[in-house]
Amino acid sequence: MTTERVNPPELSPPTGFSHAVVASGSRVVFLAGQTALDTDGKIIGNTLPEQFGTALGNLLTALRAAGGTPADLARVTVYATDVAAYRTHAPQLGRIWRESAGRDYPAMAVVQVVRLWDERALVELDGFAVLP
Repeated sequence: MTTERVNPPELSPPTGFSHAVVASGSRVVFLAGQTALDTDGKIIGNTLPEQFGTALGNLLTALRAAGGTPADLARVTVYATDVAAYRTHAPQLGRIWRESAGRDYPAMAVVQVVRLWDERALVELDGFAVLP
């Protein structure tokens, strides 16, 4: 697989995401929304950074099980119940991302939602990856 991150100079410099990702490969993996569920199906963590770390770990676990790596991620959408809190914690969330997934950022969006499936969930991540 080849992946090219495209960040045109005509757009604001991206921080923690890429404006576009051009990927070529033979397999596309669609990743279901992941929250901070543990193996018993219970939300763990009371803060946004705690839940983000677990949700991202769950997303990456699903990706690795399908044969991919974080560098294969082409698109991730973050659903947050409080975008203001997400912005407040953005530096910490960025560190969590870099420690777990590295610096090859996919195209991303953060969307505020009224609530998630599990009422205790503060954040959910989904996405897709392109594998060789």
